[in-house]
Amino acid sequence: MVAGSACSRKSNDATIRVGYFPNITHAQAVIGMGNGAFATYLGPRITIKPTLFNAGPSIIEAVFSGDIDIAYVGPSPAINGYVRSGGRALKVISGAASGGALFVVRPDSSIKKNTDISGKRIATPQLGNTQDIALRGYIRNCGLKPRENGGTVNILPLRNPDILNLFMRKQIDGAWVPEPWGTRLIKQAGGEIFLDERTLWKDGRFSSTLMIVRTDFLEKHPDWVRRWLAAHVKVTRWINRHPEKARMVVCDRIKELSGINLPKEIIDDAFSRFEITYDPVVPSLFSYAEMAYHAGFLGDQLPDLSRLVDVRLLNEVLRERSLPLVNEQEIIEL
Repeated sequence: MVAGSACSRKSNDATIRVGYFPNITHAQAVIGMGNGAFATYLGPRITIKPTLFNAGPSIIEAVFSGDIDIAYVGPSPAINGYVRSGGRALKVISGAASGGALFVVRPDSSIKKNTDISGKRIATPQLGNTQDIALRGYIRNCGLKPRENGGTVNILPLRNPDILNLFMRKQIDGAWVPEPWGTRLIKQAGGEIFLDERTLWKDGRFSSTLMIVRTDFLEKHPDWVRRWLAAHVKVTRWINRHPEKARMVVCDRIKELSGINLPKEIIDDAFSRFEITYDPVVPSLFSYAEMAYHAGFLGDQLPDLSRLVDVRLLNEVLRERSLPLVNEQEIIEL
């Protein structure tokens, strides 16, 4: 099916289908779905149907098929979905998190400088996901290439739980992963931080989680999307005003949703490495697109992302609350 044909499957007019991960960098969805914030803003006549995912590309496929209307997802899958659909399938309408990705290595891996990555086995969560693209961009800047492209770095796309297990068994040398998996590799598997991805970005800020919407859903139900954004902003601000309480709630909800019980020290350390925000950090999206293009994921030419981001509804919500607006000029300059 053509990626831009999501409108071929019609949604129930009284239902919003939402996709997200049971993960701390999707904290607004984890908390807001649990405490009823989104339901309150949407009202009793609209049903929210949540679906949990483990990887961004599968969320994008669900958006393409019309099974998901709004989703929380990393920038690389969002960009890839936009490009594959010729810019028709989805829009980025808000940020959700910035930062929160680590390159962790085993102390006995002999990786002390970037060229030491040559000949090593480095894991990422999934082929083409945000951390996978970041690693490929990083080694390219180091003058290295993946083994499948005739280089010397063995990049292994694996599920995060498998990465932790193989790291413990010394079957991989390092991993570029999102939080809390980076902290888990450190605390539970004895890993060391080789690189905090924030150090590669201006002001230490880059998009790690975005909110996207199916384009035809946005056109059909802009008021519903606006109300969802209002709840998203409220939950974002609550998390930032009550960090200790928010961490406890996220921990409890993740345990309820996935069965994973994260110790407080892991939650605290992981939260210290990323920012909960509704700012999509637009300049980082262009950088990720450039990295994905050079890695061979986006076709023969650098894509035009000028219509990827639409924060007009978000800025309406922010303006009503006398909050700083997301910089639309950055979007125009894409």
